[in-house]
Amino acid sequence: MDLSRRAVLGLAGLGVVGTALSGPRLVAADIPGRGDDVLTVAILGNAQDAAARADLVRAFNELHPDIGVRIMPIQGQDWSNFFAKILTLVAAGTPPDDVVVAPEGAQLFADRLAHPLDEFIQRDAAELKDYFDDVNPSLIESFMYEGSLYQLPIDFNAANVYYNTSALETAGLERPADDWNQDDFLRYAREMGRANTGSFLPFFWTNRLWGGVVPWLYINDTSFLAETTAPGGEWLWDSFYPGETGRSGGYRWLEPNADDERVFESFDYLRTIVAEGLGSSPAQGGGGELVARFAQGQIGMTPAGGFWVQGLSEGGMTPADYDVSYFPQWNGQRHQFGAAGYAMMSTSQRKDEAWEWIKFCTTREGMQLAFPTPNTTPVRRSMCTEAFYSEKGPSHWRVFYDTLDTLPAGPIPAPPQQAAVETALIKNVVGAVTARSDAGVRSALGTLQRDLALALRRTT
Repeated sequence: MDLSRRAVLGLAGLGVVGTALSGPRLVAADIPGRGDDVLTVAILGNAQDAAARADLVRAFNELHPDIGVRIMPIQGQDWSNFFAKILTLVAAGTPPDDVVVAPEGAQLFADRLAHPLDEFIQRDAAELKDYFDDVNPSLIESFMYEGSLYQLPIDFNAANVYYNTSALETAGLERPADDWNQDDFLRYAREMGRANTGSFLPFFWTNRLWGGVVPWLYINDTSFLAETTAPGGEWLWDSFYPGETGRSGGYRWLEPNADDERVFESFDYLRTIVAEGLGSSPAQGGGGELVARFAQGQIGMTPAGGFWVQGLSEGGMTPADYDVSYFPQWNGQRHQFGAAGYAMMSTSQRKDEAWEWIKFCTTREGMQLAFPTPNTTPVRRSMCTEAFYSEKGPSHWRVFYDTLDTLPAGPIPAPPQQAAVETALIKNVVGAVTARSDAGVRSALGTLQRDLALALRRTT
């Protein structure tokens, strides 16, 4: 096993290295591959999450009876904590073969821990044609890194605007037009605030990388990191997306961009929302509180993706109680998304078997078994259907995938130093949006610019 010092230092910043694993393996008797000589697949979750994949494992074993599979649930407070625990396994000499990796860790794994899938994809191109034909190329590009592809995405979520239909109706408002703008959004928030009383809040958002300030930066055609792209990737684009122009070998986020004037505009806009009492200070509450308060009708609008549908249904909301729209346009209408898929560990001694698992999970059968309910958005366009969202989904459920098919969209800015970058962002957001003046906003962004520059320094 070759674990570089760079990998150790990079992942150490994600959490407490050496933290004990919670529920390191699935022990259900009916899951194949309970022995040691098996393919090990690590997921973020608990034993119940692993047991939920029993049918997926059984279906895989019908095709590959010679490949035992062990689902390894690893509990963590968040993805950063999960990634730190993966490092613990690598350092101990017991790494998994495949790991579910969210966008927060995609470039970190590609840079330091994962094996590129290029050779396998090219070898099995005929089998994979159906997958690529069914998947928007933006999702694929988000997992390209320096010309190679490190993950095949299986699910994603774009940051759309969920709204409470009764709050809208009380304010005498109709569903926002697809091309509404930031001024319209502010008007909607003000009118909902006037018409709805009590503990009602027109807009609720949280201080995090996904769904925090980033969507407001993207629609204003900017970001807190300067975005460029790497050359390469023609081997994939020419084979699976002929005629698709402008695709790259992956995103690069190499320099801070918090001093851009449009970044100031976006932060100042959010400062107005907070100052007028139209939106939460992002320091207040987290995702769990957000779901509960929205389901109780205490929130008018909030950023979320297709993953919310199942949770809102379980919270007692019907499709008539809420709906979804695009984020408003500003200097653009680019939407933020995050995708997830399995990464093959470079340390794996079972790479052929690890690839077969990855490949099966991209099939229609594999995805239907993995996502039986709308608790995320499958990357396969053909799976995002009325039947999938029936009885639970909002009227305009097509927004979830149409965000990619009809609008510009890009992944959350997550370089290999993502943990330090996100820490720098979160640390400075509250000060900027609660500042008492333009000068206060600019001062906070100046600090953010400095902190990002430090965060982006690479350890070699």
